[in-house]
Order: sequence, then structure tokens, then C-alpha cells
Amino acid sequence: MIATTFDTLSTGPEAGSTPAEKRVLLLKPRGFCAGVVRAIDVVKIALETFGAPIYVRKEIVHNRFVVNELAEKGAIFVDDIDQVPEGKRVIYSAHGVSPAVRERSKERGLKVIDATCPLVTKVHVEAIKFAKQGYSLVLIGHRDHDEIEGTLGEAPDVTQVVSSAAEVETLQVPDPEHVAYLTQTTLSLDEARDIIHALKVKFPKIVGPHSQDICYATENRQQAVKNVAHNADLVLVVGSNNSSNSNRLVEVSRNLSTNAFLIDNSNAIKPEWLNGVSTVAVTAGASAPEVLVEDVVAYLKSRGFGSVEEVEVMPENVRFGLPPEIVQAIHSAPSSPASVS
Repeated sequence: MIATTFDTLSTGPEAGSTPAEKRVLLLKPRGFCAGVVRAIDVVKIALETFGAPIYVRKEIVHNRFVVNELAEKGAIFVDDIDQVPEGKRVIYSAHGVSPAVRERSKERGLKVIDATCPLVTKVHVEAIKFAKQGYSLVLIGHRDHDEIEGTLGEAPDVTQVVSSAAEVETLQVPDPEHVAYLTQTTLSLDEARDIIHALKVKFPKIVGPHSQDICYATENRQQAVKNVAHNADLVLVVGSNNSSNSNRLVEVSRNLSTNAFLIDNSNAIKPEWLNGVSTVAVTAGASAPEVLVEDVVAYLKSRGFGSVEEVEVMPENVRFGLPPEIVQAIHSAPSSPASVS
């Protein structure tokens, strides 16, 4: 673990740390993952290339600040594909969509740009593979999450969703010796481990993916919290309420007996949370922008937390290429967005 002074936010006499000084531990990695960066870039490039409006099915990523910012640029977010006018351009969110949504888009003649995270696509491919091989499929995740909705749609007739180890007990499948499992990419590692263990007890011959479905960013951010939580009195997680991976960071901290709260921005911090607190750890979910983290750190400094240390738990240098639809559009589009239909 590497600890460094966060020079861009700690300046002047406040930068000198003493044992009695209130401090902020700024976790790294934090914030945007490669899939989120890619999805946001897709919307921005589409707006620049084709001009507004550009329709987006669901929130492109689960962060209200990001969604509002893109809406101001001309993105129109819809809950259902039928809300997109026929023949218009639509972007699928990073969480993926079901085959039924893809088929409906074709029926309406929509011009689709797919911003599904490649790591979510991996899970879809696995679901299709297991279904074709005749397995009953157990999908571990949260039923109301957009990602689960899309993955479940790949093989709905053979797939059941479980959200806890307790639910495993009631599972019934046609052939207990021919069962496979997959997981949502943004789960708690510990929670997923317990559910997978329960599945293996109930179905000893169950099979899973060659590599875990929980994404690298979710794992890294949880590991960073685990490494630092015991050194903090409070953990603040920047992220929106509907962000699964952000909520999991709060759970990880609380499971380690360190108080934690999920906040959209500094305005959500209650002053009483800081009573008796000398060290605050700050992190951000994979869909939360760095500007919100900086805002939180600035607030904490105004409350007397003068020492800010960036604590890097592991390096993170993953990048994803743009989807082919956007690459082709960039190459073929005229220089004037207004002339592109």
C-alpha cells in the first residue's frame, strides 16, 4: 500500500500532518471505471457527431450528476425503447439490454449505438452459452437492477435470480446435476462468495464462469475500503443511491465495524457525522465523477480536516475501446453535425 500526500488539495501550512491533526484518507482507485468512461464518451461523441437530441435508454450510468450533465448537452433519457421516436438514434446504457429490447429497436427502425460495458457483455455471452448447453442457470444479483434485467433476458426460461444465500434453499431445478451460476458485475465480493458457497452445497456439481463476473473495478474499490477502513473513524462513499457498486462499498465498511454513508455530494454530509471523528476515508463508486470527490474533500477541509493523504491500494490502468457503431459514425459523418440525420 502506497500513501502519498494529495498535493493538489493539500496546500500551504495545512499540508503538514501531525498526529493530532484531523485527516482525510483519499482512497485510490476510486470513481470512474473503464466501462463508465467508455459509456459517457459514447454519449458525448454521439452528441458532437450527430448533434442533439440523442436518446439514451435508461441512465447511461447510475449517477445523477452525470445524467444531468449529459441531459444539458442534449441527451434525452427514456425508460422504454418505445419512447424513442421511430427511426431515431438511441444509445444502450452501460448496464446492457435484453434481446427483447434489441428486437424492439429493430422493429422501430432505430439507429442503435451499444454502450454496454464489455464486462457485462461477457456475462451475457456466458448466459447464452450455458443455456445452449442445457444448464439451468442461477443468476446472482439484485432483481431490480438494470444489469440483471438485461442478462435475465438472454435465457429467461431457464434462469432464476437469487439475491441471498437464504434464497438458495428454496431453489428448484429440473436437473440438480446440470446447474450453472453467473453473477452481476457489481456485487459485494463477500456476499457473492457466501451465495456461491450455498449453491455449491445444494448443487455439488454446479459450474460457473471461467473467471469471476464481478468486475475488476468493483473488486478494487472494495479492496481499497477493506485495506483502509480500520484506520478510519468514518468512510464516505460518493455515489448515487441507485448505484449498486457504491452501495456495496458502504456495506463493506460497515461489515468491518467502520461507520459509512453513501452521499451524492458534500451537501449530503450531516455535520453530526463528524462529531468525535479524527480520520475520514473518502472513496467513490465506479460511476461517480472526480469533481464530486474534490467537492467532498474541500468541505472536509473547511471542517478542520487539514491533512489529505491519497492512499493507493493498487494501480488501475484498464481501458476499453469505443463500440464499432461510434467508430464507424465518426469516420463516415460529415464535419457539420447539423447535416447528419
